[in-house]
Amino acid sequence: MQHKAKKFSTRAKVVASTAAVAAVGAGVFGAVSASADTQAAAPAVAPAALKAKTTTTSNHLTVDAATDAARAALDAAEKEGQRVTVAVVDRNGNTVVTLRGDGAGPQSYESAIRKAYTSVSWNAPTSELAKRLENAPNLKDIPNTLFLAGGAPVAYGNAPIAGIGVAGAPSGDLDEKFARAGVAAISR
Repeated sequence: MQHKAKKFSTRAKVVASTAAVAAVGAGVFGAVSASADTQAAAPAVAPAALKAKTTTTSNHLTVDAATDAARAALDAAEKEGQRVTVAVVDRNGNTVVTLRGDGAGPQSYESAIRKAYTSVSWNAPTSELAKRLENAPNLKDIPNTLFLAGGAPVAYGNAPIAGIGVAGAPSGDLDEKFARAGVAAISR
């Protein structure tokens, strides 16, 4: 059986040839680009040497310690039949851990974070800070703060390193009791 050779039009030959040249060219160009001389790039800038005493080191809770504290606070609340949310924030107010207990109200999530933030910001329980509003009512205008009982600071030495906030119980006193249980769990 003989096969007849198919004839291609001039147009088809031009298109096929152009595609082949483009593919080979791209491969060669890519190889040349990939092996370009990296020394031609701008030289790296050396890190600046700082004068003595221009930096500081701070302590932070580990994720495990923050989780232990949050779990202890949530367990304390659940033992008393309370449905709460617990938040642990670092020294900078960034949330490290949040545990929303079964049945906790939707407002409790944000409230717990804000109580934790407030307690670490002033290194004081939020119940004490709420009393300061009598003499300084503008404190409540500071963004992300909540001056209601339920936040407890975590300190290393005398410096605050974290805050634990609890929200959702029928009273701030209960919330703060549970937050303190979280602090106690990692203070032993």
